[in-house]
Amino acid sequence: MNKDHLANAPLALLLRFPKRKTRKTLSGSIAFAGSLELRIAETKKEIRKAQRVRYKVFFEEGGATPDRTAALIRRDVCRFDKFCDHLLVIDHDARDRFGRKKKKVVGVYRLLRREVAECNGGFYSAQEYDIAPLLARHAGARFVELGRSCVLKPWRSKRVLELLWRGIGAYIEHYRVDALFGCASFPGVDPARHARALDFLSRNAGASDEWRVRALENRHVAMQSPAPEPVDARRALADLPPLVKGYLRCGARFGDGAVIDRQFGTTDVFVVMPVKDIDPRTLGHFGQRAA
Repeated sequence: MNKDHLANAPLALLLRFPKRKTRKTLSGSIAFAGSLELRIAETKKEIRKAQRVRYKVFFEEGGATPDRTAALIRRDVCRFDKFCDHLLVIDHDARDRFGRKKKKVVGVYRLLRREVAECNGGFYSAQEYDIAPLLARHAGARFVELGRSCVLKPWRSKRVLELLWRGIGAYIEHYRVDALFGCASFPGVDPARHARALDFLSRNAGASDEWRVRALENRHVAMQSPAPEPVDARRALADLPPLVKGYLRCGARFGDGAVIDRQFGTTDVFVVMPVKDIDPRTLGHFGQRAA
């Protein structure tokens, strides 16, 4: 399909879902949109490809600092990768540097279910935020942690991001997820650069006591400005990174305190999204895959 035509077509009309047998775990192909395939990685090779995409975006483009191993193998390797699910968008019409057609992983998202995390050392977010009280308040809830989201620059479009979110919707439906959470990032390690946006999130989109999470004390950076002047909401929204803005539009709420991640060169905020509060219009009714 012509790419210009694909870009102008409604996403819902482009998606077609392969027939699948009922299985305990969600795996393999989930959906197609033109030349793009949405799938969950099933092999170590596919996970390595996701790690290469992350390295290119976070380290080569974003300025994160790789350790010696990462710099040598040019992959963003994390100990949590072994037991997470890796959501991939693959372009089957991609070309190599010689112009030959070669399918390519162009977008990734990492998902970690609570029951898996509790058997493998916990959640990645616990390195920055005290999530134990949240888990204790919702002892029987099915949580999924979202992380390591990125798309290669030539494919960085609404279409690819929506396809990744379609995968999250399928994941929510398959595992009957109650809430999503994770860390989202602002570029740079100077929170003052994002003071207006952080203040806006804290005052207008802070999580209720039921869902509140606080940054670890030794890493906590206040989000609210001490100045009493009201924040210009329009300018604050314009300051938000696209992914944070997307979470906010879905009904996300944010934790208490930002955290500076010096390795990745970012200022992180905690995001929590109870599924019952997610606007189904924004998610595109992801639960109705068969229809």
